[in-house]
Amino acid sequence: MSTSVIDDGTHDPARELREAAQKLRTLALAASTATDGTPTANWNVKYKEFHTGHGLLCGDYITNGRGERVGWPLLHRGGSQYRPTYMAPQHAEYAAAVGPSVGLALAAWLTEASTTPSCMSDSALALARAINHPAT
Repeated sequence: MSTSVIDDGTHDPARELREAAQKLRTLALAASTATDGTPTANWNVKYKEFHTGHGLLCGDYITNGRGERVGWPLLHRGGSQYRPTYMAPQHAEYAAAVGPSVGLALAAWLTEASTTPSCMSDSALALARAINHPAT
């Protein structure tokens, strides 16, 4: 643990960790349910077959009447009647990899770091600061 980041004298590291954990937990819980109430904790990506290189971020899979797995529900909105919304593959893959389950696990780690001095680290504090003060 580097004292230069943790003990800089201008911040309360435990408070920063708790605030980041709460913010991340709130966002992850909101993201783990689609607007129609469908659970979406394990996100996945499905690519549009008619538009190579464009991905759809979905909450899970369902099986249609033909026995095919189909990504559902769609987790991002936008576009228009003439311009469907999509995500670039690398963005959709990243969002799916760091879905609500990962957010909740990170929130638990930050909470533990805020209450257990031996768990407090520069990495935990750097993550908390990135969550509390995202780059614009």
